[in-house]
Parts: sequence; C-alpha cells; structure tokens
Amino acid sequence: MLRLLTLPLAIALSGLALAGLSSAQAPSADDLPDLKDEIDFSIRWLRSTQNPETGAYGGDIEGTAWVLFALAKSPRKYERPDGPFVSKALDYLLSLQREDGSFVDADRPEGTSLGTTRAAAAALSVHIGDRTVAPLGKALKVLASEGIDAPSLEQIEVPGDAPGATRLAIQLLNDRAPEGSWDGAKGKVTETARAIEALTRIRSQLAPPAQPAGKPSPLPRYSPATRVDIDEAVLRGARFLIAAGEGARWGAPGAPDAGLTAMVTSALLEVPQPRPADIQAVIDDALGWLVTHQKPNGSIHQGRLANYVTSASIMALASEPRYADQVLRARNWLIRLQADEGEGYSEGDLYYGGIGYGGDERPDLSNLQMSLEALAASGLSRDDAAFQRALKFLERCQNRSETNDVELTRKGIVIKSGNDGGAGYAPGDSKAGFVQLADGTEVPRSYGSMTYALLKSFVFAGLSKDDPRVEACWKWLCENYTLDVNPGFDPGGDPVAPYQGLYYYFHTMAKALDVYGVDAVIDAKGVEHDWRAELAGRLLSLQDRGNGSWANRNAPRWWEGNPVLATSYALLSLGAARK
Repeated sequence: MLRLLTLPLAIALSGLALAGLSSAQAPSADDLPDLKDEIDFSIRWLRSTQNPETGAYGGDIEGTAWVLFALAKSPRKYERPDGPFVSKALDYLLSLQREDGSFVDADRPEGTSLGTTRAAAAALSVHIGDRTVAPLGKALKVLASEGIDAPSLEQIEVPGDAPGATRLAIQLLNDRAPEGSWDGAKGKVTETARAIEALTRIRSQLAPPAQPAGKPSPLPRYSPATRVDIDEAVLRGARFLIAAGEGARWGAPGAPDAGLTAMVTSALLEVPQPRPADIQAVIDDALGWLVTHQKPNGSIHQGRLANYVTSASIMALASEPRYADQVLRARNWLIRLQADEGEGYSEGDLYYGGIGYGGDERPDLSNLQMSLEALAASGLSRDDAAFQRALKFLERCQNRSETNDVELTRKGIVIKSGNDGGAGYAPGDSKAGFVQLADGTEVPRSYGSMTYALLKSFVFAGLSKDDPRVEACWKWLCENYTLDVNPGFDPGGDPVAPYQGLYYYFHTMAKALDVYGVDAVIDAKGVEHDWRAELAGRLLSLQDRGNGSWANRNAPRWWEGNPVLATSYALLSLGAARK
C-alpha cells in the first residue's frame, strides 16, 4: 500500500542532532528513519548501475555477487522472477563458471579463482532454483578442495547490542551520498551492496517483538447521506486540512512532503465551486509549489516514492489548464517508468506492464492503478500502448486462471491463480495472505481495495463491461459488497486485519464505481444498494464532529492513523460519490 510520510533522511538525522544525542549516549531504534525505505532507496541506485547488455553490476563477479546477495537478503527478498535486474545478473554469473566449477572474471582469465568462486557461490546460495543448484554444487566442490566448507562474502560487522547497531546505522546513513550510494575501497557498487546488507541485518535485529492482536471496535451505524450532507462534511474536512498544514504544505513539522501535499490538494479540490476564497488560495499556492519539484526528466518528487508523488501531482495539477505542459512531461515520465521492453522486460516476465513505487524492482497493483488514473487524468488515450501493456500485469493480479498464467514456487510451496475473479496486491502475492488448497498449493487471497483497483484499471485500459475479465471482477465485488470492513482479509488470526486500509478501500471503491458508471450494486443476497448515498453515509458516521477529520482508529497501518491522509482519502471518496 501507499507510504506517504517517509521523511527525507536529512530531516530524520537533523532531528537526532536537535535532540542533543551525543556519541556517548545510547541511541534507540526510534532515532532511526524507516530502514526499509532507506534500503529501497539505495537498491534503486544499485539497479541503475546494471549493465543492460551483460547483466553485470560493477563489471565483475564480486560486484555482481554482492548485489545479488544484498537483493536476496533485503526486506523485499528479491528473486529471479522479479525481473531482469536479478535474472540477467544471475545469468551473467553462470556464464563465467568454468568446467571445473570455478568462477573467473572474463577480463582476468589467468587470475586467482578462489575469491571469485567464493563470492559467486555466496550469491548462488541465496538464489536457489532449478538453474543454480548444479552450478552451486560444482562451486562448493571447488571450495571444499581448498579447505573452505562454506561460501562467504566479507560482510560489515554489526554490533550485537541494539545501541551499537543503531549507531552503526546512523553512521552508515550519514556516510551515504545523496544519490543513495556508498563509496570505499571496493568501489561504489560493492560498498553500496555491503551497506544495504548490513542495514538489513540491523533492521531485523532492531525489529520490535510482535504485538498481540487487538480487539477492533465495530464501526457505528449509518444512514444514507444527501448531497447537502456531503457538501457540509467536505467543507468541514477541508477546514481541518487547512488548519493541519503549514500554509499550503503538508508533512512533518518543517518538512513539507510533496506526495502528501498533492493528495491534500486533490482533496481540497472536492470542495464545491464556487469555493471560499481562502481555500482556493491554498489550492493555487500548493499547485505552484508542486511544480517546483519537477525534475528535468518530467518526474515530480523530492527524491523518494517517485511514482506515487508524480502520479498524485498529475491528478492535482490536471485540474488547472495552465499546468498542461508540466502534466504532459510528468505523464511521459510515468510511461517510461513502466516495466516493459525499455527496461529489458518481456511479456513472459512476472511484472511486465507494472509500475512500482518509483523503480521497477517489484511493481504492484496499488501503485499501478494510481499511475493509470494519473495517465487517464492527463488525457492519455485508452488505446495507448501503456494501458495495453498494463493489462498483462492486471491479469496476473486477478484470480482468474483463464488469463492468469502465474505459477511460482516459494519456499517449496506452489503459488498459482485462484478463480474467484478478485485481485491480490501483485502477481502471486496478497496483503490479505493466501488460501491453501487441498493439494498444498496456495492462492493469493482476493480483497476489496485491490479488486476495486483492478476494476478501475480495467476501465482505464478500455475493457467493456461484458469482457470476461471485468465480469469476473464485478461478480466478486457484488458478492463481497460491504462498508464495514475491507473485505477479503481473514479475521481468524488477526481481528484487526479487515480494518487495515479501510479509507484506502473507501477511496478506491468510490473511484472505481464512479468510472465504471453504476449507481447501484446488487449484493450476494440480491439486495440493491445505492452505493453513493451509502458510502457517503458511512463516511459521515466516522467523521470527527469536533474538528472535521477522519482517522482509522482500529488499524493505523499504512499511515491511516494519520488524520491528514485519512481525511484526504475521505474527501476524495465523497467527491466521487457526490458525482
């Protein structure tokens, strides 16, 4: 799901200094920014260094082995199916194995093979698959003949105590270049991979213990809302958002965030015209600020979450014709970002046609649907190749075996498509977990927010209502219609799970049903629902009557506990329902 409030590293570290933390004091994990985000940021830099022809990183075995090792060990645990940034690098390593099992760099055929063989074997040992088992076995025999019982890489030593590990993380992040790389004796590629792997171990070491599942509070009863009710609620929410910002900027104190500002600005645009002069002035100021972050390549961001921020900015800026040029440039960048032939992908690749947070390491349906909505808002024709490429990715997210060709093996478990017509988070993956079949095969669980995202994306891609893919998606949504939870999550293990992403669910539902062009949904019991009035009524029942805000009290995951984000989702949902 979308991460909106990732702080720039400089802000996080300057906050540490402002707190008076000295080297003699014991820091805690709370002093660190989100290490997963920091690791993602540096992986995107690493990926940009890959040789598109050979697949190598750093031009040799050690650099490539280190990158592959860091990718597999990272929080997202990248594998061969994730794309050519992994698969081509593995193929490069395998191409350098000699008949005797050793690995030697192509430009140093007479050099020693022990170090390069140890490095290659270490990389292969974390990328076990049909194509790597035999080569790894041969390499291990070579090492054993030299008295080496296990492959290894020279890792950064991480202190075993939490304060020491935290200090090392702070030091590493302070030493990192703005582009996301590290430099040192082994060169930028290898040193960056080593730092990423060390930060990954630190993150695991500092992870808080799992908390027992809480008991959620059922949502209050609600009644269908009228247009007057909606307009009043939107205005109250807008007043809250303006009060919560610093001028026309939103984010952490003193650290305005372009992504959050774009979301809030789109939410303020839902205030009916003619808008109060002060609200319009804030909108105008915010739009002007957003375009100051446009890069020469057309993207709009502050260094992180480039796809999300650019997409959110397009949707806000498209409301004003005077920003048509900026929108066009941003749109063209989004199209280039798509995982397609330009990045070495083909239709057979798992993530072909997708778009991720800002690199293409692992695209997902949440990011893709936002990009497709931005492309549509920019005026891109539904016949454009970008929409058609996206269809392959969308099919692989849908549980419909007729069009979903995904079959993966992860940790010995076969994962393949189900047939309920709904959607998970990404090909072969779901934030709602998996359903295990009688033969041990697992199917990604379909859930509400992603199935509405699928429907909306199908519409943007030009599919008609009688297309079998759309019909299957619509059937799931009708059978699971609800405004009480995000349907599809299994409450058995965690009763809070169905409340995760609730406002994102409302937002995606409203946008999808609006663009799909229906005013009524008939549920599994045959009951007809005026979704516009009911969704508005549900949202009004959750609004804080004191300050006009919304927040997800049951499940703050995915930043929905932040009232600025939740209120933005609510206003956007009400705007779509009002139409």
